[in-house]
Amino acid sequence: MYDDLIQAALYGALLVAIAVPLGVYIAAVFTGRVTFLAPVERLLLSAAGAGQDQRWGTYAASLLAFNAGGLALLFGILAFQHRLPLNPMGFDGLSWHLALNTAISFVTNTNWQSYGGETTMSHFSQMAGLTTQNFLSAASGMAVAAAVARGFAARQARTIGNFWADLTRGTLYILLPGAIAIALVLVALGVPQTLQGAVTASTVEGAQQTISLGPVASQVAIKQLGTNGGGFFNVNSAHPLENPNAISNFIQMLAILAIPAGFVLAYGRMVGDRRQGRALFAAMAILLVSAFAATYAAERAGNPLAAAFADPAAGNMEGKEVRFGIVGSVLWAVTTTAASNGSVNAMHDSLTPLGGLMAMLNIQLGEIVYGGVGVGLTGMLLFVIFTVFLAGLMVGRTPEYLGKKIEAKEIKLAALTLLVMPVGILAFAAIAIATGNAQASVQDAGPHGLSELVYAYTSATGNNGSAFAGFSANTPFHNVMLGLAMLLGRFGYILPILAIAGSLAAKTPASATAGTFPTHGPVFVVLLLATILIVGALTFLPVLALGPIAEHVSMIAGQRF
Repeated sequence: MYDDLIQAALYGALLVAIAVPLGVYIAAVFTGRVTFLAPVERLLLSAAGAGQDQRWGTYAASLLAFNAGGLALLFGILAFQHRLPLNPMGFDGLSWHLALNTAISFVTNTNWQSYGGETTMSHFSQMAGLTTQNFLSAASGMAVAAAVARGFAARQARTIGNFWADLTRGTLYILLPGAIAIALVLVALGVPQTLQGAVTASTVEGAQQTISLGPVASQVAIKQLGTNGGGFFNVNSAHPLENPNAISNFIQMLAILAIPAGFVLAYGRMVGDRRQGRALFAAMAILLVSAFAATYAAERAGNPLAAAFADPAAGNMEGKEVRFGIVGSVLWAVTTTAASNGSVNAMHDSLTPLGGLMAMLNIQLGEIVYGGVGVGLTGMLLFVIFTVFLAGLMVGRTPEYLGKKIEAKEIKLAALTLLVMPVGILAFAAIAIATGNAQASVQDAGPHGLSELVYAYTSATGNNGSAFAGFSANTPFHNVMLGLAMLLGRFGYILPILAIAGSLAAKTPASATAGTFPTHGPVFVVLLLATILIVGALTFLPVLALGPIAEHVSMIAGQRF
């Protein structure tokens, strides 16, 4: 147990050590102070026809047009991959509904996989299609966060930046260098990077085994760094060729949260008050540690139903590889559901009921525990707006944040955004149950079957991409409905927060007075956490009670769930 805690503490310490300098660098990138690739940047911006800074509506329209184009192009690559090069295994094109689901998935930074990568995707689809969108969807998220930070900091401004410039800078200066460095390290650690299709090996028993190969390291690097998920292989980073040893495992876990954590600190610099970034960083850290503690306790306690044939002192080792162990599996589960990254899909289904509950709750809160690249920060800022609004009501003052008055428009937009997750989960899951499609796709008929369904639509709406492995999603109904949930979860958050940023940019900050509620100290952090828990309880407790809590009760009672 002490070794487990040391490993968790080391992870936290290294994450902070990476986030601090990375936050300085990210802020420099999006304020135009990093220019070592200026000629390439100018060439790309000229080709895109990028011009002046944009109002929030134009910024949003550019983002939507870019993502729509990416979705159409990726759909075409996947549907017609059998006619495209670099297909050594001769895979056929994907069905229309699977191609649509996958295209939406990678464009929205969800990376949900209704397919097995090594048995479905050509090398061209993996590289030109999926890996490319891993870069571009992450860069889009960072662009939104940068625009929001500018809007919150601006004084009587009409613009919040230029989408094409932000997209280019995020890709050139952050994602590409980081992904190249991580890919080289992974190759050195044994992750394949080749255009070869597969090799045949003889097993100890003398049987023949086909081992899929391909450009694995390059995809793993950006899927982790960009909080994408969506691995080369079906089981993602649980596959030994994606994640061969303890060192690669630790590097990939750090990569998941590096940019999200750094962006929170960069936000403080971009709004001109580093204390704001530190307060949000502290709140997220408390949530991360709490989620880890709760999940670790549940997994360490184990499953009493397995006591007859497994050592209870070993905890819940179901689905945990020796190289991960309980603490490694818990760190994976917490980091991949805190960030928008479903990198070890099958493992989540082997969590205890309360462990699965924490994974589900992390996503349902909007993945605000550092979260996806860029969008985790913007999701937390929605809770900040609610917190200052409630604090203002308590003291009888018009709520303010960074000196800007938070008025009816901003509150309505924030409230609208927080309804996205319940609608995507509850409405879509209810439709699946009412039409019989849920029952046909779940592996278990009891409470765990309900958890499988709810987790699937939670993951899709939360743009996470992980799944409980027993859920069979590759049907026309689920591929389309999950695709709609991904679009709702991505752009239902992005568009309102950009509108809020545009509204705040036009306002003139007021000077702080004795009655101004501080938004950078411990009191604010406590109020922010309380707001998050209250909203989470009111919104998701009924759903959680139906699935994981019912499973837990069944387990304690000695009944199969």
